[in-house]
Amino acid sequence: MLKKWLILLLLWWQLTGAAIAQTLDGTTALERLFTQPFDANWFSPTFLQAVPAPQVAEILSQIQQDLGAYQAIQDVGEGSYRVEFERGTIQAQVVLNETGQFSGLLFRPSGLSPSEAVTAVQELPGEVSLLIQQADQVVAEYQSDRSLAVGSAFKLAVLAAVQQQVEQENLAWEQVVTLNPDWKSLPSGMLQSWPDDSPLTVQTLTTLMISLSDNTATDALMDLVGQAALQPFAGQNQPFLTTQQAFKLKNPENVDLLEQYRQGEWEAVLPALRDRNLPTVELFGADAVSQDVEWFFSAQDLCALMAQVQDVPLMQVNPGLANPQQWSDIAFKGGSEPGVLNFTTTLRNQAGQHYCVVLTVNADRALPEADLALLYERIIEGLRSAS
Repeated sequence: MLKKWLILLLLWWQLTGAAIAQTLDGTTALERLFTQPFDANWFSPTFLQAVPAPQVAEILSQIQQDLGAYQAIQDVGEGSYRVEFERGTIQAQVVLNETGQFSGLLFRPSGLSPSEAVTAVQELPGEVSLLIQQADQVVAEYQSDRSLAVGSAFKLAVLAAVQQQVEQENLAWEQVVTLNPDWKSLPSGMLQSWPDDSPLTVQTLTTLMISLSDNTATDALMDLVGQAALQPFAGQNQPFLTTQQAFKLKNPENVDLLEQYRQGEWEAVLPALRDRNLPTVELFGADAVSQDVEWFFSAQDLCALMAQVQDVPLMQVNPGLANPQQWSDIAFKGGSEPGVLNFTTTLRNQAGQHYCVVLTVNADRALPEADLALLYERIIEGLRSAS
């Protein structure tokens, strides 16, 4: 389990234009945090307005309780430091003002090695899958062939179908379509609120589908390409539901159709759904809803889909949890709803090394998304620091 301080340490306050002190360097300032009794005067007044002194002291104490005694600090440049303890290492980002007080201080856990990542995911509750791949070689994995619910990550399959249709000249990126009210779904996204018949290009629809996970854009594209074009990318998902169909099946008002769907009568169910109501977004709160109405892919499936679409320019719009300043190329798509969380990322570093990292977690209730996001960031950081 991730420790409490790992969440608390994401607190960050930085004064605009703060100057690096000439009288005290970052190494010395950091070292005394862990070797001397706490002193609130080490922090600027503005910092302490954002993070009160008792909370700062608690965080520093918790770090040492979790990681043991302070050992050493390594300056890695540009205000960044590695702080080593008996039982682990953390990253620190430091900004000092002109009097040597902290005006900015950010702690993050260090990266995980592939073997450490596997150990960490094995300790997670629920059903879990992990794949770390370099080029076509598996670096580490845990149940990576297991198909789990992935939420909006299924939109990678839709993009792959669109890309194929463009290559076959059945569609064009610049092709303009008008927003059909029959396509409108629930959020995420924005198009559900746009006026009917608004003109949109295929490029715009795909960009919104991937970068904002726009459900209406997704359903529009699925209609434009058609089920026959989607099937090669759908895997085990028969039928390959639109988001609107999935939401309507999860609506308690439509339990009769849900039961038919579960009995395999989907050829009759899907047409009947057209006249049924969407649920309200409040349905999707803390608990998972009808988890068998989903899109199921393995981590291996998702890396294979990413390999097909990662070079489409729109994949660069939303980098997800990776830092664009640390990688030359990032392609990301995730999925999230109560009980379902997926992160899928491909990364290329300055040396040209290429990675795919997929983490999927399923449970019967809402997941600790902040903890899982932090774990995923640590896996990516481990790859970056090792390359």
